[in-house]
Amino acid sequence: MDFEKILPIVLSEFKKENIRYALMGGVAMAAWGVVRATVDLDCLVMHEDMEKIEKIMNKYSYRCVYKTENISQYISDVKIYGSIDFLHAFREISRLMIKRAVNKKVFSNQYEVMILLPEDLIGLKVQALANDPEREMKEKMDIEAIVSALAQKLDWKIIEKYYKILSREKDYGILRNKYVKP
Repeated sequence: MDFEKILPIVLSEFKKENIRYALMGGVAMAAWGVVRATVDLDCLVMHEDMEKIEKIMNKYSYRCVYKTENISQYISDVKIYGSIDFLHAFREISRLMIKRAVNKKVFSNQYEVMILLPEDLIGLKVQALANDPEREMKEKMDIEAIVSALAQKLDWKIIEKYYKILSREKDYGILRNKYVKP
């Protein structure tokens, strides 16, 4: 995927259609100074915007290869377009993530995009590792990378809430004790 080619196209279409979104995943982590390899674009979007998103994806030769109530994955045969994953925000907690998202510059300050807060990125990582134990090592590494870079700037109450919702209070305690000095 050529992020610098597809991002302005997607952002322009999202703006034109008033789509409420926030980037997550590797691009969002990089916007917060935590670099990790990524091959796709990951977006949290309001569930009710998915019909408009589907039209945009079709317009640019993307096809939906996976869709549930919670997520949609689109892939293009045009190599530079790559794949874009959408997490559908219909629960109060994920809708709040979009509302809290901030405008940040990415790709050498060329593009302004809405990015999830680091606390919300962590929350999604905790959810991913709770849902799929095989992803635990990868998700914990991402969480550690975010916290290591931003520990003193994070709102630990938000992070704690995610760990509590997913019954992972012990993991939260270990993480906080490692990075927050009394």
